Amino acid sequence: MKNRPKIIIAVIVLLVLLIPVPIRYKDGGSVHYRAILYDITKYHQLDLESETGYNDGLKIRILGIPVYNSFDE
Repeated sequence: MKNRPKIIIAVIVLLVLLIPVPIRYKDGGSVHYRAILYDITKYHQLDLESETGYNDGLKIRILGIPVYNSFDE
């Protein structure tokens, strides 16, 4: 029973580190999910010069290090 409070505290800390907060941009529908350990940006920007009218892409960073980037700025 002594380990139970430690486990509860560990679960709460993990939730705080892993649950993202969404930030929505007014550029056509881009969303930035930001947590303490990682952040993910799903781009959907208006672009009148492209064929579809939008620029789409995805950028993933873990601990501030870029892991994946399919968006060309």
